[in-house]
Amino acid sequence: MLIGLASVWLLAANGRIAGVSGILHGLVAQPPGDRSWRAAFIAGLLAAGFIWIFLFGGTAPRQGFLPWAALGGFLVGLGTRMSGGCTSGHGVCGLARLSLRSLVAVVVFMAAGMLSVFLMRNVF
Repeated sequence: MLIGLASVWLLAANGRIAGVSGILHGLVAQPPGDRSWRAAFIAGLLAAGFIWIFLFGGTAPRQGFLPWAALGGFLVGLGTRMSGGCTSGHGVCGLARLSLRSLVAVVVFMAAGMLSVFLMRNVF
């Protein structure tokens, strides 16, 4: 619910779509005048994670997890550039705007996720 509210607020207040990959890309690729709201958005995402750990505790990652997480992050970043957006942009904002392109993207995201889980649990 908070993600939806934040997305609506960003669209209403700034006229911007809350697609995290686009916001992050714009943070490094946009002119300096457009960076402050992007930096605040990304800082809020990071702060939320640290606040959660502070309030509810965290667990140490499994041995050897961090290299896999870095590889996964790279592949997700590559995929978002290839598909023209990320799950938050397409799934939360694009579907809310009844975008056909976002509907196709979400179906592909979900199918790939289901296939990955099936392969990891039943084949590998």
